[in-house]
Amino acid sequence: MDFTSPPLSLKDNGFSMINPDPFGTSEDKMERLKEELKEWKERVEKAEKLRDDLLLCKLCADEEYVKVEQELIKLKDFEEKQRKDIIMSRDTHERELYILNQENDELKREIEKIKEELAECSSVLSQERQIKKKVAEMKMKFSHMENVTDDSPDMNIHCVFGVTTKIPFRLNQNQALLTFEDEEVAQRLIKMGKHTVNLDNKTADVRVKPFTLEMGIKFELHVTISGKKINVSEVPELSIPEDWMRDKLELNFYKSEQGGGGEVENVNYNKHSRTAVITFLKPGAANGFVRCTKYPFFVNGRCYRLSVSPNTDVHLKKFQLYCGISKKTILLKGIQEMEDDEESVQDMIEIHFQKPSNSGGEIEKIKYVSKGGTWVCFEEDT
Repeated sequence: MDFTSPPLSLKDNGFSMINPDPFGTSEDKMERLKEELKEWKERVEKAEKLRDDLLLCKLCADEEYVKVEQELIKLKDFEEKQRKDIIMSRDTHERELYILNQENDELKREIEKIKEELAECSSVLSQERQIKKKVAEMKMKFSHMENVTDDSPDMNIHCVFGVTTKIPFRLNQNQALLTFEDEEVAQRLIKMGKHTVNLDNKTADVRVKPFTLEMGIKFELHVTISGKKINVSEVPELSIPEDWMRDKLELNFYKSEQGGGGEVENVNYNKHSRTAVITFLKPGAANGFVRCTKYPFFVNGRCYRLSVSPNTDVHLKKFQLYCGISKKTILLKGIQEMEDDEESVQDMIEIHFQKPSNSGGEIEKIKYVSKGGTWVCFEEDT
């Protein structure tokens, strides 16, 4: 209901105004007018109540609007704050990720460096763990032939060689080594410590010391000489494909009439080193080449001389370290320099320590050095 519009006439609202009768109004009309007036008042009251209700609803709606608007502002602020926090967090994470990547790259470089240092240390440690021993060229002692039990023998030759290194000892100037036949003599002289030796009518106080030898090694070399393979070297350089050279080598050793040969199973040819390994099909076919060092090779109408050697497989076994102790030998220190020659002084020392009166005994070997120094070698008693 619109209260702002101009009021309608009573006639328009269902009422009709009757001019009062100047001579009096009937009671019925008055009653009807009162009822209409009452009805009108009721309508007005309803309209006012409706207006109040609408005003109240408007006020409630306004309050709800204000609340919703405030909530919306809060949500927008919260969303903006979250957006800023996300941006800040993303920036922080990106910076942290950048720093972590840099640290990761640095750690990778350090790891690579440590790996290189570790590899270098491992190499050094490996070398240190290895026993460095220069073994002089020597004759090996043949021990025995290995017994190979196999249902299908390959006709290989199995040999075992025993190797024991000599232990060197540095003998310095004005020192002497004496080896006695009896161990008790050497130990007795060591316990006495000091001795007075007569050297050409002069006396010299010398000290008797035990000495420490370096570490010695002993091992077995197990050598297997193949009965099917031979090594070939000094293969001529020819302008032919490698496959052709293999075929010619195979044909040459297949037609062999000089101490062995036969059907060839495989030819392993190396053009760069000019070598080849010939494998025969029949076991024992290579044994005929054991004593053959040169072998004819016919190719392109020419004859070349190939070097032929057995194909061997060498294994080191029973490697042992031992500390050499010579209980029969003593070391003399403090020998004075003499005008006599070295051999004469050595004879005088030997004579002195041979006498039982000087607590000596029979001497097996003696070595005296007057100037400079020398190396003497000890080998294991057999």
